[in-house]
Amino acid sequence: MPQSRTALTDIVRLIEGAEFFSRLLQDDLYWLAAQAELCSLAADTVLFRPGEKARCFYIVRDGSVAISRLDAGGRSEEMARFVTGDVVGDFDFARGASYDAMATCATPADLLVFPGFGKSMDDLIKDKPDVSARVLLRMVAMISSRVRSTQALISNNAPWVRELRRQVYTDAATGLWSRTFLDEELSRMLESPAAIVAIKPDRFKELCDAWGHSAGDVAMEKLAAILKDEARALRKAWAIRLRSNEAAIVASSCDAAEADALAARLSEAYTRLDLSSVAGDGGFRLSASVAISSWPEDGRDLRGLVSRTHELMAQAWKDGGSRVYRLEPSSTGAGAQP
Repeated sequence: MPQSRTALTDIVRLIEGAEFFSRLLQDDLYWLAAQAELCSLAADTVLFRPGEKARCFYIVRDGSVAISRLDAGGRSEEMARFVTGDVVGDFDFARGASYDAMATCATPADLLVFPGFGKSMDDLIKDKPDVSARVLLRMVAMISSRVRSTQALISNNAPWVRELRRQVYTDAATGLWSRTFLDEELSRMLESPAAIVAIKPDRFKELCDAWGHSAGDVAMEKLAAILKDEARALRKAWAIRLRSNEAAIVASSCDAAEADALAARLSEAYTRLDLSSVAGDGGFRLSASVAISSWPEDGRDLRGLVSRTHELMAQAWKDGGSRVYRLEPSSTGAGAQP
């Protein structure tokens, strides 16, 4: 049965206190609340037994839940007790595994079941893959903080986890890595020195105004192919869509000279891009506005350094485009790269 707005608000207050529902948008929380089911259970009610498939987990709204296992003599031994606000069964649910203990209401208890109403995680993914992905990533982060090896364990045992991570970390339109991947994962993979080359096509608006947004879509596909080819050619590099038509390549073990060479190759490739299939044979050409920075020389905070490099690239575009700027380590100012 659909929840009333008042009931949803109560559920939102409950779930936003759970760590893996934290930092989600209010719209996400209300949608998630609508997928959860409140239930009132008597003392001694069994929630799950060892060996049962973990298809949901529980948040205690009121009362308490005991977790127990059988000891060597076959007697039930209580291992833990969960009270208001605690989450029960999330670890097994995250792994797509079976429960390895018994959960029983130690007292009369009001519980929130997620997912509720007989739904599965696959159902939620189909309905709202973006929200489901954000919930999953919070859950992975929470469990990983408890057990160092959990993230690898989840990846090995839950194919839908891998698929959601792929959706979150890949830009669907271009196949490039997403800004979320850059912000959340990339810093752990970099080897010093690393180069950041941010690039924006000049005259892109002209192209779309003259030949329509479909021409822009074709151009973005071709530009993305250039970026992916360059990233593959380097030893360890990632082609990332920052926003709209703006992108970057982040390359590990890439010194200043190699970064300059990469920027030059990208600029030339953008200029030589064949757009005759969408712009006719009139010789319409793009050019590129580029900015370069080095990690950690220009800043140890990767996210902040990417933002500064992006701003410098935008300045190159405002200055007329078709130029390369290098970030100066001691300032946010720009200097034209010869």
